[in-house]
Formats: sequence, structure tokens, C-alpha cells
Amino acid sequence: MNGYDAFEWSMFFLFLVLTGLGITAGYHRLWSHRSYEAHPVVRVFLAFLGACGLQNSILIWSSDHRRHHKYVDDNEKDPYSAKKGFWYSHMGWILRDYHRGEKDFSNVKDLQRDPVVMWQHRNYLMLALLGNSVLLIFIGWLHGDLWGVFLLAGLFRIILNHHFTFFINSLAHIIGKQSYSEKNSSRDNMVLAFLTYGEGYHNYHHCFQCDYRNGIKWFHFDPTKWFIWGLSYIGLTSKLRKTPKIRIEKARLRMQYLRTVQCLEQGFAPANLKLSLEDSYVQFQEALVAFSKFKKEWVQLKKAEFQEKWEKTQLKMQYLELKAELRVQKQKWRMLYSMLSRSKEFG
Repeated sequence: MNGYDAFEWSMFFLFLVLTGLGITAGYHRLWSHRSYEAHPVVRVFLAFLGACGLQNSILIWSSDHRRHHKYVDDNEKDPYSAKKGFWYSHMGWILRDYHRGEKDFSNVKDLQRDPVVMWQHRNYLMLALLGNSVLLIFIGWLHGDLWGVFLLAGLFRIILNHHFTFFINSLAHIIGKQSYSEKNSSRDNMVLAFLTYGEGYHNYHHCFQCDYRNGIKWFHFDPTKWFIWGLSYIGLTSKLRKTPKIRIEKARLRMQYLRTVQCLEQGFAPANLKLSLEDSYVQFQEALVAFSKFKKEWVQLKKAEFQEKWEKTQLKMQYLELKAELRVQKQKWRMLYSMLSRSKEFG
């Protein structure tokens, strides 16, 4: 490895990140989940980068991925079911090509109407050769080391990015936390986020798959989210879809409650402690529902241009009261949950 110079390493990292974003921002969040819209120039650019990633065409990749979400953990219908074990979900599903006959594109009819998707599908091999052979050989020739650029920015980069994607299908269904849902094997894994351009928050993604974000906190490492968000500021992406905070909070609250109840049942917690937990959970949930319902009504009022009515009625006071009640219930729940998490029943 000592034979590679700074230019060759810079080409490696450039192609690694760009083709990685072609998969995560393009194949995954744009086309598979339609979580945002993009300018035609961005769409063509991402389609080309995705082809350079050598993970098949947008149409085939998205069809498999949508099938994975619909039938997750179903050993017969999920293309890369984690229930079949690490190696199968990581890459065995590609090497052995289970249950494949005529390709069924019935779940990507919307993409079959997309001219960029179909252009890339028809010309996939040509685009892949152009980006991974012609372009890299030309850059290597200009640099004076054809093989150095080709092996590092080409072959090594392709192998790494493939395994980064495979990690989501395998490790992100084995290692990590289930912060939002226990209904499938997906996990949130912050370490994987650093290897997968932000795709490591996989439990969140399976719960809210149409969100353009995977990492929703400011400190979550999600360069794909930042890339999409950044392009929106210069008008190249639009209609970025975000899950309402209330839905996220309800999902997180439910999982905290289920985990706590499970731990209490395994221990010898007093009956009054269990009742306190249940009461706090119900009250917090009711506060969330009430606040959410009021916010929807407020949106309708704004659409009807009743801003003046808002200022002259008790709506503002009601809003502030509901917000304060939600804050109180949230604090009560957090205190109780934190206390129980540190108690001996969990130890």
C-alpha cells in the first residue's frame, strides 16, 4: 500500500464517497423511498454514480429493496432476510441467487415511468464501464500511474462500498438498539452510520422509511441527509419528507414502555411502581395525542387564513396549555424511566 501516492488516495476517497452517495442518496432515498424530489441534473448525476457503484440498475436495486421492506424477515419473500443468517443477508443472497426467475417489477411501476431510471437501466453496462474503466484509466494516464488509480479508486473502492451496503442488510439487523419498533430485526447502530454514509440508524428507517433522514438528531452522522438538505438550499432538491415529531415520540415512548415492563416483570418490582409506570405512560400518550390533534386544527385554521381569529380567541391559550402539559408529562416519564433504568430490577 506504500506505493500509492496522495493523488491516488484522494481519487480513492473522492470516488468512494461519490459512488456511495449515488447509492444512498440516489438508489435508496430518492428512488426506492421517494423521500424527496431532485432536479433532472441531480437525478442523472446520481444515476451515473449509482451505476459506477456496480450494485445493479436503479430499477432492479429498488425493486429488491421495496420487497425487503414489505416482507422484512420473511425467509421466502425478503430478498436478503436476516433470519437466514449473517452470511446470507450480507452477500449469500447475491452469490446463490435464491428464488429468482423472471424479474418481477410490479412494485416499481412508478420507476418504470421515470425516464432517468429507464435510461440508466437500458444503458447500465455502458455507464458502469465508462465510470469504472474509461474514466479511471484516463485519470490514471493523466497522473502517470494508470494501475495505481485503477486498483485503488476502482477495484478497492468497489469492494469496500459493496461491503458497506451489505453491512446494512446484515449487521444492521443483528447489532444495535430497537429504539422505535420491535416488529422486525432492524437495529440502530451509530458505528455503522460512519461506514454507510448515515444509513446505520436502521430501526428508525424501517419504522419511518419515507423520511429523507436516517439520523434525526443534530449529532447523528448522516452525510446523505446533509447532502440532500444542502442541495435543497440551492434549489436542486425539494419536497424533503420528514416524519412528524409526534409520531416519532409516540414510537420511542412505546418502545421504552415495552422494555421497562419486560424488565419489571422479570424482577420483583412493587405493584405501585408498575401502576406508576402505566399511569405515566397513558398520561404522556394522551398529552401527545391532544397536542397533535390541536396542531392539525391549527394548520387548518392557518390554511383558512384565520390568523386574526387565532389572536382574538382562546386558541393561543389552549395551545400554550397543551404544550406545557406535554412538557410536564414528558419530564415525568423521563424521570420515572431513568429511575427504573438505574434500579436493581434491571441489573
